[in-house]
Parts: sequence; structure tokens; C-alpha cells
Amino acid sequence: MKKTTTSPRRRFVLAFPIDLDAAIRNQNLRVHAAIRSSILDGRLEAGLKLPSTRSLSVQLQVRRDAIVAAYEHLASDGLVEARQGAGTYVARDLPAPPPLARLPRLSVAPAERRAFELGHTYVDAALLNRLGRQLRQRLARATTRELGYGDPRGSEHLRRQIAQYLAANRGVRCDPGCILVVSGTQHAIRLCVDALLKPGDTVWTEDPGYWATHTTLRAAGLDLVAVPVDEEGLDVEAGLRLRPRASAVYVTPSHQFPTGVTMSMRRRIALIDWARSTQGWIFEDDYDSEFRYAGPPLTALAGLGGERVIYIGTFTKTMFASLRLAYLVAPPAIVERLVAARAALDRFSPGFTQDAVADLMAEGVFAAHIRRMRGRYLEARGGGR
Repeated sequence: MKKTTTSPRRRFVLAFPIDLDAAIRNQNLRVHAAIRSSILDGRLEAGLKLPSTRSLSVQLQVRRDAIVAAYEHLASDGLVEARQGAGTYVARDLPAPPPLARLPRLSVAPAERRAFELGHTYVDAALLNRLGRQLRQRLARATTRELGYGDPRGSEHLRRQIAQYLAANRGVRCDPGCILVVSGTQHAIRLCVDALLKPGDTVWTEDPGYWATHTTLRAAGLDLVAVPVDEEGLDVEAGLRLRPRASAVYVTPSHQFPTGVTMSMRRRIALIDWARSTQGWIFEDDYDSEFRYAGPPLTALAGLGGERVIYIGTFTKTMFASLRLAYLVAPPAIVERLVAARAALDRFSPGFTQDAVADLMAEGVFAAHIRRMRGRYLEARGGGR
């Protein structure tokens, strides 16, 4: 019986410690990435001779020219060196591999929803279908301009629809140029803080109040003063006793979080008078006014004393959270400051999504969705029986 043997070359090739990433479609880039990773993490030692291109091609089942290109790429990186007549070697002068970093234990949101968890909406299949259709149409006919960065304030189409919606439903009359489309309420708050306040400034907050915004304000280095909430909403007189010269106040007047009370007109006027007399800012978070079940939505603070009020609304409570679309309405005098802060902060929310949502608003789909959801949520509360 003939004895079989394995050649030394074959044993060496099989032991070559690299792993190809199938997600990289280009063969030479895939080989380059695998060898580079093995060199940088110390699996391939400095001065080690690499397999010939033919041997490595056999092991990895890739084209030989892809191995040649990968070796040339590694040489240009300074990670390997070719020695004429002797082969290719891992470069001798390499930085020591970094120590393996241990990822700290992170507290993340649970994958599954729990009872009474905040921030979730009923996802309406009809709305998703229409939104998907509008997105596809927008992408299919996109112009060169629409494929660019766009206006820091957001889509003009969406801003016009928001202005019409607020005038009809919340008593807020504004020019679309005063609206900035953002990715969420906390984004809007942080943008206002960056443009209008400085670390150490005092901000009134509701007690009890919305913890996420409190976290955002503290992260900006602001001094938070907890002002009690009673059956009329935020107690302005208590705030005056605690810290009369605050720079801003954060309130949820239409549906206070978490008590659910509505700020009385007496308190609304008192808060606007305070802002005018101290030149303070009112951050009005109108997070779910569409789902008021006892009468029509009340006029927003921004509709009563707009020159000191920054109104913040969101689509995440009316549509779904991962949409990441919200907006703020600013007094004309500070729009330029907010736009400058926005341009320095990020490159804006996706324009196609904004325009698709605007299409739904213009066609009445959004209003019909709100009516359906109001009935569904009322029934879930037990009010539809």
C-alpha cells in the first residue's frame, strides 16, 4: 500500500492564521484586510515570511492575482517588505500590538417591549405602506440638488406643511423659515442650549418632570432648579421664590409629564410674563397634543407669547420612534443663531424621509392616521366602550 505524505509547504500554508471576511466582496481587499488584521494584532510576527502567492491562493481559494494585489497593497502600507529572490516578509519595524480592550458593561434598552414602557406607538401598517411608497417615488425622481446636504433647517416642503398644521391645530402662526427639522426632542433641546445658554446657567424644570430632558440639560452643564407641579401645572410663583433669574424653563404645558395635568391659562400668562421680564426662554415640549381626549387641543404657549417661546413638536409620538423626526419653531430673532449651531452640530436629518412625510401631510394621509390612532388609543384607555 502506497504511503501518502503531506508536503512541508502544504502544512505551512494550512497553518497561516488569517480569517477572510465574506462581507468584503472584492477578493484582493478581502485578503489585504485579513493579513493586515493578523499583522496588527500580533498573530503574524515581525520578520515572518509569508506564503508564496501560489500557496496562499490554494489555501484561500481566491485568484492568485488577488493575492499579488493584496501583497502590493500591504507593502504600500509599510506592513510587509518584498525581498528580491527571497519572498515577502512581515515588516520588522512595526508598533507593538495594542492590548485587548475590554468593552465596559453597557446598559441598553431591552429588545422586547414591556408593559407601560414609554416612547412606543401603535405601528399602523397602512401608514407604513404609504410612507414606503412615497419614499420610493422620491428616490426614483431625485434631482442632483435633492441628493446633496440640503438646508440646515430641513426640507422646505416639510417645513411648509408643519407651519400649516400648527396654525390649524395649535394656534401657532409662523413662517416656515422659522422651523428647524431635527431628529428628536432631545436634539432640539440640546440645539437650543448650545445656541442660547452657557454652562452654569439656571433652568427651571418641572417636578416631577421628564427625566430624559433633565439628563440632556445636566449634560450641558446647566444648573437645574426643580419647580413643583400642581393641578394647574408648573407653579410659577414657586419658581420665582426658588430662583427668579433663571435663563430658561422647560415645560410640558399641554399634557404635563408625568402627571397629565394641563397648565391653566393663569399660569401660562404668568410664565410668559416672567420670560418677558427676565428675557428668559421657554422651551415648550408639546410631545403628544394630538391625543387629547377632553376637548380640542389647547392653544400652545408659542401661540400666546411667541417672542420668548421655542416650540418643540415631534412625529415620533404620532408615527413611530425610529422615524427620528421632530421640529422646533423659533422666534425670528434667534433663527440665525440656531441655524449656525445646527450647521456646526451635524449634517441634518435625511431629506427623502422629510419630503415623504410632507407628502403624507399634504395628501391628508397624516391627518387620517391621527384620527385612526386617536380612536384606537381612546379605546385602549377604556374610553371607547
